[in-house]
Amino acid sequence: MSSSNAHVQPAHESMPPTERFGRLIERRDDADFPFYNGVPTALSIRQWLLVWASVVVGFAALVLIPQPNNVVALIPRILFVGIPLVVLATVTREHWRALFRRVRGRDALTMIGFALLNLVVTFALAFIVSSLFGVSSNEAIDEAGKGSTLDTVAFYVGTGFQLVGEEVFTILPFLAVLYFLFAKAKVSRKTAIVLAWLLSSAWFAAAHLPTYDWNFAQAFIIIGGARVVLTLAYIRTKNLWVSAGAHIINDWTLFTQAVVVNAALMAI
Repeated sequence: MSSSNAHVQPAHESMPPTERFGRLIERRDDADFPFYNGVPTALSIRQWLLVWASVVVGFAALVLIPQPNNVVALIPRILFVGIPLVVLATVTREHWRALFRRVRGRDALTMIGFALLNLVVTFALAFIVSSLFGVSSNEAIDEAGKGSTLDTVAFYVGTGFQLVGEEVFTILPFLAVLYFLFAKAKVSRKTAIVLAWLLSSAWFAAAHLPTYDWNFAQAFIIIGGARVVLTLAYIRTKNLWVSAGAHIINDWTLFTQAVVVNAALMAI
């Protein structure tokens, strides 16, 4: 049976309440994660591996294509998010849109809330790690705003694409692990979510090792800890727009601080 024709009853129609987390983790609604249980379509193991491979290819495009400036960097940043979504659309047809739900008023508030929570968690973890192990700087933040106006605008546009790509980079593996554990290993939904949550956060953290000079404590504690918070935004809402929005608000806040500081220093 092809994945596009597979039909399974929506999970919320038969899922017992005990299979959902409490209000702090999951909203009290009928929303559920896509694909892990055959809804809105089923993916085979081969298709999941293909989707995960496309995430790796997108990441390779981001880190291997030269980026002499932020205008040129738009290309790999768009490819980073575009490649896996195109592959997902190929294997699921129109159902790739299940990653993205309509953004309502409370979703916008959720973005802001998780962005603020993430900033607090990041600064707290950074304080601890810097005290014990030391930390490396982020070149993207250090250089923000040092170029022309066009370069700075391209930086914000490009990082917007990249941050959505980082959500895709994390959430597709999250859903793949959730599928393997729930559908194949027959692990309970709650346990599968927690394990997929932790493993996909570690996956995201590992991808940042080169960015921070292979500082494992910084990557896995600070970046991994922040990722746990951002993925919770997705787990709570089942909407990649919400976790991406929180991610963008968080990072653009840090970028804007750097732009203002760098502009002030250049004006002296």
